[in-house]
Amino acid sequence: MKEKNTERKSDVISGRNPVSEALRGSRPIDKILVARGEKSGAVVGILAKARDKQIPVKEVDRAKLDYISAGAPHQGIIAFAAVKDYCTVEEILDYAQSRDEAPFLVILDELEDPHNLGAVIRTAECAGVHGVIIPKRRSAGLSYTVGKASAGAVEYMRVARVTNIAALIDDLKSKGVWVYGADMNGTDYRKCDFSGACAIVVGNEGKGLSRLVREKCDVIVSLPMKGNINSLNASVAAGILMYRAMDGRTERK
Repeated sequence: MKEKNTERKSDVISGRNPVSEALRGSRPIDKILVARGEKSGAVVGILAKARDKQIPVKEVDRAKLDYISAGAPHQGIIAFAAVKDYCTVEEILDYAQSRDEAPFLVILDELEDPHNLGAVIRTAECAGVHGVIIPKRRSAGLSYTVGKASAGAVEYMRVARVTNIAALIDDLKSKGVWVYGADMNGTDYRKCDFSGACAIVVGNEGKGLSRLVREKCDVIVSLPMKGNINSLNASVAAGILMYRAMDGRTERK
């Protein structure tokens, strides 16, 4: 027997009017779930507003909405609001400049598990990363679960969302940032120099880096594997690389 979801998460907005009002306001919305086959006029209007704001929309079974809303009336639609406002990439770079430090960034290429995102944010805050960048689609957002997994670090870490990770990488490279992608069959991370302006790119939990993002990276770095499996959890791999980069930056000072 499944346990009833009795905890109302602070990022869940249930019902047509609440979701509509949330779209009018300034609070960022990560995604919207709508009951499969829901075609009523009010919902159609809400989804049109979501498309205008480039908010991802996904159709799901009504039973899933029942579970997420924990008994609250949802009227076939639920939105997930971010627990914190997103910033821009420029704001992250300006922050690094204000500290008189070379930019130190982490880019997540479609990382979907909110616990992994929270763990990355937590480690990033501890390692002196200036900001974390995620895509608007096919990625975990700043949900209640992410905030909890970050152990409060989300309050201190700048997180930006972009439409296209590959285009972002091109822009960063034009600004003198070296981009290191974490993937198999690359250079041993211990042989890499992360001391200058750098961005570490970590891919999806199952697929790793997308092909185009991998091709855009300046260097592909790998972690040596001595056991019987050939990969680490994404947030663990990100943590190792962040601390390696932190060491290199500290040694250069």
